[in-house]
Amino acid sequence: MTKIKKSETNKKTDQKSVQLIVAKNQELESMLKRTLADYQNLERRIEEERKQLAKLSALLLIEKLLPILDNLENAQAHLSDEGLAMVIKQFRDTLSSEGVEEISAEGQEFNPNFHDAVEIQRADSDNKIVKVVTKGYKIEDKVIRPAKVVVTKKSAGQKSDQPEEVNEVSEYA
Repeated sequence: MTKIKKSETNKKTDQKSVQLIVAKNQELESMLKRTLADYQNLERRIEEERKQLAKLSALLLIEKLLPILDNLENAQAHLSDEGLAMVIKQFRDTLSSEGVEEISAEGQEFNPNFHDAVEIQRADSDNKIVKVVTKGYKIEDKVIRPAKVVVTKKSAGQKSDQPEEVNEVSEYA
C-alpha cells in the first residue's frame, strides 16, 4: 500500500513536472516567435532607412549639381555652342532619369511652395510670375530648389479683391 501511495505521488509529481515543462516550452516558443517578429521588423526598418539614406544622398548630390547646370546654361546663352548644347541636354536627361523636374514658373500664378519672390513689379495683374531669375527643381512634389522669380503686384491705385499681403524677399536673394 505504501508503494501504491508512493507511486501515485510520483505520478502526480511527474504530471506536475510535465505540466511545468510544457508551460515553459510554450513560454519559450512564444518568446522565440516574438523575437523573430522583432527581428523581421528590424530588417524591414533597416531596409527602409537604407532607401531613405540613398534618396537623401541623391538629393544632396543633385542639389550640388544644379548650380553647375545653371552655369552651363548661362554659358550656352552667350556662346551658342552645339557641343555645349549636347552636354546640357545630356545633363538634363540624366537629372530627368532620376525623377528631377523643372518647376514651371513664367506666366504661372505665384505659389510660395514652389517659387521664391526676389522682386516685385507693379502691373495690372496680381501674383503673376513675369520673369524667372533662377530655375527651380523638384522630385515628385518635394522641392529641391525653389524657382527664384519676379512677381507682379497691382499698382497702388487699383483695388485688389484680396487683402494686401506683405511679400518678404527670401534669404537667398
